[in-house]
Amino acid sequence: MIEGARIHLNGWQRAAVALGSAVGALLDPRRADLIAALGETTGKPAFERVLQRMKNSPEGRAILLERPRIISTKVGHAWDLPENTFGAAYARFMGSRNFSPDDRPPVRFMDTEELAYVAMRAREVHDFWHTLFGLPTNLIGESALKVIEFEQMLLPMCLMSVVGGTARFSEKQRSMFYQHYFPWALQAGVRCTDLMCVYYERHFHDDLDVVRKRWGIIPAPPAPKPNLA
Repeated sequence: MIEGARIHLNGWQRAAVALGSAVGALLDPRRADLIAALGETTGKPAFERVLQRMKNSPEGRAILLERPRIISTKVGHAWDLPENTFGAAYARFMGSRNFSPDDRPPVRFMDTEELAYVAMRAREVHDFWHTLFGLPTNLIGESALKVIEFEQMLLPMCLMSVVGGTARFSEKQRSMFYQHYFPWALQAGVRCTDLMCVYYERHFHDDLDVVRKRWGIIPAPPAPKPNLA
């Protein structure tokens, strides 16, 4: 059972929530609840496609059957793993930013329990993807990851987030993103495996470089050094 009461919307209500969430998220990109609502109200066809892919994948089917949650009581052991492991890298990412796995907003606008779980899973693996691709959580890093998320799931919200995020860039940030990160993200999102069909929790003990190679992950290139000439 996914925590939080689900709300069933008709077409007009869904459109109204989507529009209100989009406007609110543009005004305040820190509103995770609005971004989540936007993703749910515009993403049903995308989540249905992801669900079908998961059903067609052995590892994806195991995820759907067991419905693991990425919450502190389930992934806390990652903080005790050897330094070279994927789990330890995830713990370092979370700890260095004072993030908690429990901070994700609940799913409210999915029609079925199965789709609600897929939407929740997509939300919760976000920090795993940050870890695997080596992306920071600043505006450029989040926008680059949204490009990869769009290629992986075709969620309209991801595309809207990239457009909204880049609109807030300074000229220097915009140049760095489109010359440096955007081309990399386009390649990285296509080259890697179907990331929604990976049972990450089973690979916490594996070496980070090994799982990156196994899943076709191309880590983000280092940020270009400023031109001092």
